Amino acid sequence: MASSKNIQKQAVLLLNLGSPESTSVKDVRVYLDEFLMDERVIDVPKPIRALLVKGLILPTRPKKSAEAYSKVWTDEGSPLIVTSKKTQKLVQEQVSVPVALAMRYGNPSIFDVITDLKQDGVTDLFIIPLYPQYAMSSYETVEVRVKECLAEIAPEIITQTLQPFYNDPDYINAMVENAKPYLDRGFDKLLFSFHGIPERHLRKSDPTNAHCLSRSDCCQTSNPAHATCYRHQCFEATRSFVEKAGIPEDKYSVSFQSRLGRDPWLTPYTDFELERFGQEGVEKLLVICPAFVADCLETLEEISMEGQEDFLKAGGKEFEQIPCLNTHPAWIEYLRNKINNWIEV
Repeated sequence: MASSKNIQKQAVLLLNLGSPESTSVKDVRVYLDEFLMDERVIDVPKPIRALLVKGLILPTRPKKSAEAYSKVWTDEGSPLIVTSKKTQKLVQEQVSVPVALAMRYGNPSIFDVITDLKQDGVTDLFIIPLYPQYAMSSYETVEVRVKECLAEIAPEIITQTLQPFYNDPDYINAMVENAKPYLDRGFDKLLFSFHGIPERHLRKSDPTNAHCLSRSDCCQTSNPAHATCYRHQCFEATRSFVEKAGIPEDKYSVSFQSRLGRDPWLTPYTDFELERFGQEGVEKLLVICPAFVADCLETLEEISMEGQEDFLKAGGKEFEQIPCLNTHPAWIEYLRNKINNWIEV
């Protein structure tokens, strides 16, 4: 069927988190400043946020983070950026419209990429946030920033945004295909470690103002809040995965990693769970990180390095992290199909 759009003026924009320019403390500080000053990441009034970030975090955190980045940095650069560019290239080879890539923080910036798209004459843009689940500190902040830049640079561009795809059967199939070689080797426990968020973020994202975390089974009780509930979407992604892969209930569990500050974050915490598994006699542990589509600091350093050390010290015997989707053929096919479906509308 012929497209109703002018194909020459269509384009796709892939979006991910971002990375420092290098592992130098200076570059890491610049990156953390932009990241942590985002009102959807640290969601307190700007004067307080500035005090926390510039007065308490930035004087010490960049050095520690720079050391962590140096452990995973490649000859080509940041793993997240390198993998995202490879994904962009592979998808570009399979679709008929330009595929651009931008990062919410750092470079290539959303502002600069949208400027280039406008100069190229793009009139129709398919926006793909590379976040399977909705969260105000990931999917929402990317969506909002894109809209801000479009309003300033190119308000005439027509857009469509891919919604969170946490339970899309084709996405789940890609996840299972990617994990299959690791699952087939056998394991005692599979841990789904999702990126953590503060509990208050759930409440702020709840359009009903009364459902999220209001009861122990809120994520299992159907409610309009689930459309923007990160916790529910993590549980649904897990449920869909284990159902597709045929994993028994007693062989998997869910946890949340990467907490910051003293406020309550989603539990159970991954580092606590890793220690518990080791102490309770779990010998062979697999960890999968479904909040990420590309391996990054949080998966490579926090899980594969620190997490593995915690598990083994606590008595575990074998630890393995299932890689993120990265450039797996089933993931590239998923993105290709989404783009082609958009082109044909």
